[in-house]
Amino acid sequence: MTTYTPPRILVFAGSAREGSFNKRLARLAAERLDRLGGEATFIDLRDYPLPLYDGDLETREGLPASARSLQALLAEHQGLLLASPEYNGFITPLMKNTLDWLSRSDGDRSGLALFADKLAAVVSASPGALGGMRSLALIRQLLGNLGVTVLPNPLAVPRAAQAFGEGGELADESQQQRLDALCQRLVATLAKLQAGDPAVGS
Repeated sequence: MTTYTPPRILVFAGSAREGSFNKRLARLAAERLDRLGGEATFIDLRDYPLPLYDGDLETREGLPASARSLQALLAEHQGLLLASPEYNGFITPLMKNTLDWLSRSDGDRSGLALFADKLAAVVSASPGALGGMRSLALIRQLLGNLGVTVLPNPLAVPRAAQAFGEGGELADESQQQRLDALCQRLVATLAKLQAGDPAVGS
């Protein structure tokens, strides 16, 4: 009998702000992933400070310690769930800079190889009426450029200041159902990939 091993999923938001709506959404998603059969690791990018990517700095000093720590974490997980805030209709500098450093090679280890065959889901929350939808299109494109397969039907949570209940859950039941469906699909697809299901990706 094959023992089920929960797929490991790295979860973070592209915001350093303590009260970030996207951090709330990422934490909620991590809880849902655990309940739905995954093993989520939520991290706060404030704990992994990185300089703005600079090729001369990389050549002179190599990868920063935080980049190495993040690469080690990425290597230990089969999936990603990213909460992508929207700044002026674009992804945040923090999200872009983090992924830029993560994609860099470290000695003989290819940064891009760390992203190969990874599966991701993306979500966003915004005080505006679109819920960060523009950033979702861009983070999907960036992850695709890195070799990550991104699930369809991302979740955008509009009017985020009113979107969360006192316990941190989404106040709108339909949004909660959509988050659960996205998390369930991520866990289920990763589990099938781990089991070598030939139907996945066909």
